[in-house]
Amino acid sequence: MAAHNNVALVSGAARGLGEQVARRLHAAGYRVAVADIDLDGAGAVARGLDPGGGSALALRLDVRVKADFTAALALLQERWGGVHVLVNNAGQSRVAPLMEITPEDFDAVVAVNLKGVFLACQVFGAAFARQGYGRVINIASLAGQTGGTATGAHYAAAKGGVLTLTKVFARELAADGVTVNAISPGPLDLPIVHESVPAERLAAITQTIPTRALGDAGFIADAVVLLASPQAGSATGACWDINGGLFMR
Repeated sequence: MAAHNNVALVSGAARGLGEQVARRLHAAGYRVAVADIDLDGAGAVARGLDPGGGSALALRLDVRVKADFTAALALLQERWGGVHVLVNNAGQSRVAPLMEITPEDFDAVVAVNLKGVFLACQVFGAAFARQGYGRVINIASLAGQTGGTATGAHYAAAKGGVLTLTKVFARELAADGVTVNAISPGPLDLPIVHESVPAERLAAITQTIPTRALGDAGFIADAVVLLASPQAGSATGACWDINGGLFMR
């Protein structure tokens, strides 16, 4: 991999899918910024990747705050000479009956899942455009395509917005050598899924999946690596559906 395009930032990387994405990118030769609001968790992941810190670092990132993205960008420019791949993975899934979602809860979920992607794409998209190269991968969700079955309406609506933002930023940045794509996973075999969905309900949901299995988070991470590749220049504005057959175009 060329030295000039091998720095990646992954948000929400202290655990779950984000951690797997960070590990896969690091294994593929990227220097990785493990970003999360949980700095201790991010630090543990970064040290696991590279105890010396030469190819992995942790940084605290609250995706609701634009200044945090600006600071992260500046840090990576100082430490590693720039950044070339952004993975917007940070998210917050809440389960709530539709008519019981409060305005405050709606705003809180949208702020993390949608506003955070918007701010990240603004800050890093502009930097990528200036350098004439960049890869943005947004982690969306099947819920944003179908309205969701095991998640709240606020989460589903936010993820639907991520798919639209992906297209908007892809169109804006394409001429500057920057691609912007989304991946929409279905239910994944991850701790957060088991924590948020009762076991009996999760078993019932699994039986509705055509493949009769939860998705492999490692494969989602592999797809991120593929979209992050310098060779992926013709893939932009796309949404890759990886959902066990639950949603087919």
